[in-house]
Amino acid sequence: MKNTFGFLQENKWQTLGIALAGLGAMAIARAAYRRVTSLDFREKVVVVTGGSRGLGLETARILAGRGARIVLCARSQEHLEIAANELTALGAEVLTIAADLSHQDEAPRVIEKVIGHFGRIDVLINNAGVMMVGPENLMEIEDYHRLMDANCWSALYMIKAALPHFRVQGGGRIANICSIGGKISVPHMLPYSVSKFALTGLSEGLAAELKKDNIHITTVVPNLMRTGSPRNISLKGAHEDEYAWFKIADSLPFLSMDARVAASEIVKGIAAGDSEVILTPIARAASAMNGIAPGAVTTIMQWTNDFLPQGGDQEVKKGFESESEATTGLIGSRTDEAAVRNNQI
Repeated sequence: MKNTFGFLQENKWQTLGIALAGLGAMAIARAAYRRVTSLDFREKVVVVTGGSRGLGLETARILAGRGARIVLCARSQEHLEIAANELTALGAEVLTIAADLSHQDEAPRVIEKVIGHFGRIDVLINNAGVMMVGPENLMEIEDYHRLMDANCWSALYMIKAALPHFRVQGGGRIANICSIGGKISVPHMLPYSVSKFALTGLSEGLAAELKKDNIHITTVVPNLMRTGSPRNISLKGAHEDEYAWFKIADSLPFLSMDARVAASEIVKGIAAGDSEVILTPIARAASAMNGIAPGAVTTIMQWTNDFLPQGGDQEVKKGFESESEATTGLIGSRTDEAAVRNNQI
């Protein structure tokens, strides 16, 4: 026994060195694999839903810089034209399609128009979605339906419409913009979290089943991002107070991420064929903690809920209708600046 212990002691550094060398070799092999399989976006046809503003527009800007041919899809033709004019000025070839993707028959129409114009589709980025903030007791079944339609079903409709073309072409890439709210249910955002949990499950399941067809699925898990979107969210309850906590959280640098950085990381993840891209250290830590100690995360969410506004009514207002002194000061200005940049006004 003593001899065995002595042998282990004498060879512990050798064992550690072998282990570290093995990890290093794995890291080098993974980096080499990512380089070999990395997608060159030049001349690739990339469809971005919800692409006329916010994170979708920031992502389109990155893609334009990489030479992609871009398809922007959103509900507002006015916002689409503004975005397209900017991207065209950057030298990109842009096609815009106005559509409400929460309606099932719109997705095939969009994809057919893309194929008719460009002859192919290489990447689909499901970014379109809506958000509602307010306490659970004021949320109606219809609110859950609306967010499921916009945040989950719309992505599924687009995926189903695009898959036959990917299979004919021999492959393709799909990125689904989910949320940390699809890993951890966030108080006062319950319909949103339900829809994002569904989208996350869909995305992860597709990643497992479609790899055999050379179709790479990337599940993107952002935390708060400074896209300027708070002014366009829907609110119930004590509207000004609900908007205040959300906009201020969205504006704080240590809680939220610069949307330009987020878009760059998303494009890198798609290019590498990563199965998951979790943005921000907070989102990575929260996701890991929820896997290790879900009860502790639930306790934290219960504690958080105690500090959120209560009361109010079921009237739905937009963020820009709920501004107050608390949201128009220095802190909120970060979100306001992002709103101007990202076509959210």
